[in-house]
Amino acid sequence: MKDIGIYVHIPFCKQKCNYCDFTSFCNKDDLIEDYIAALKNEIKERANFDYTVKTIYIGGGTPSYIKPIYIKEILNEIKNNFNLDEDAEISMELNPGTTNKKNLESYFKMGINRLSIGLQSSNDELLKLIGRIHTFKEFEDVIEKAKEVGFENINVDTMIGLPNQTIYDVENTLNILIKMEVTHISVYSLIVEPGTNIEKIIEKKQVLLPDDEMERYMYWFAKRKLEDNGFWHYEISNFAKIGYKCKHNADCWNQGEYLGFGVASASYENGLRYVNTSNLENYIRNMKKNEKFKNIKIEEKQTKKMMMNEFMLLGLRKINGVSIRNFEIKFNKNPLEVYNKQIEKLLKEDLIRVNNITIRLSKKGLDLANVVWKEFV
Repeated sequence: MKDIGIYVHIPFCKQKCNYCDFTSFCNKDDLIEDYIAALKNEIKERANFDYTVKTIYIGGGTPSYIKPIYIKEILNEIKNNFNLDEDAEISMELNPGTTNKKNLESYFKMGINRLSIGLQSSNDELLKLIGRIHTFKEFEDVIEKAKEVGFENINVDTMIGLPNQTIYDVENTLNILIKMEVTHISVYSLIVEPGTNIEKIIEKKQVLLPDDEMERYMYWFAKRKLEDNGFWHYEISNFAKIGYKCKHNADCWNQGEYLGFGVASASYENGLRYVNTSNLENYIRNMKKNEKFKNIKIEEKQTKKMMMNEFMLLGLRKINGVSIRNFEIKFNKNPLEVYNKQIEKLLKEDLIRVNNITIRLSKKGLDLANVVWKEFV
């Protein structure tokens, strides 16, 4: 059997965050029931008992915005149509403003064993500025209740480079999370995407972004702070206590295969990458009419060369870098020979280090990942 991960997209939100450009929808609650029916239909149509599902990740949108019974129905549909590993990691994203202890108990009973909670900052003024619907007190309550219910594997998302954010805001947020003894912390830099509310606010000069130097300082401060407190920095933006790295994301960074279910979800299997339509109404209508093929767009069919390039790119995201041995096992080639010219050039520019186990970015190189990638394509 082939190991695989599954991603499920829940696109509904109570309110769209000012920085968000993901496929998510507000004020379309009347479509939730039809969407769940379409989603379960897609899972059933793509059933494959040759796969062993090692990870499930339920993301959004805001999965905790819909009724827990819908999450349970989705998980049951997966269990009925795939071989689910008994030790599978089952993650779900959660917004502190859309859950309570009763819902947390339901999630725990249905088999969800990892929560990913979007905090972003402990500063309520910043939360309001970026359009979050929760307060820090609500976040604290959710963490407390989640632990009472029995959740041990808890990730918290934080952000740096936010408008009006200071290094003291970052320090306070991390100090609190360390004290809470969560097992995983993600530190993401704000990316101002075109068309988002945050872009309009910045263009009107209503707020100021930290400059690049301060944003980088925030990053390195967070890295040192978390490492000094027992967190393993295993990917550019992710830190975990030993034994608690996100298996689903780690598999993706290791070029593992995955199936995506729901609107705008992506899949990757047998070198083929494809994605579902981002049009919510079309997705539901096509599934109702048993015309699933109309929802799917082929993104690329990878050649061996493309797969090798991607393996190198994904490896550069990881702190441990690119495993030469794993590259050789997968492609029957040595990456030091395949990419000899590129590596030689990068070594001269002090962008990477090479040894007999890994190729990995230096500190300078972390800030220049895009430059490195250009050298491999």
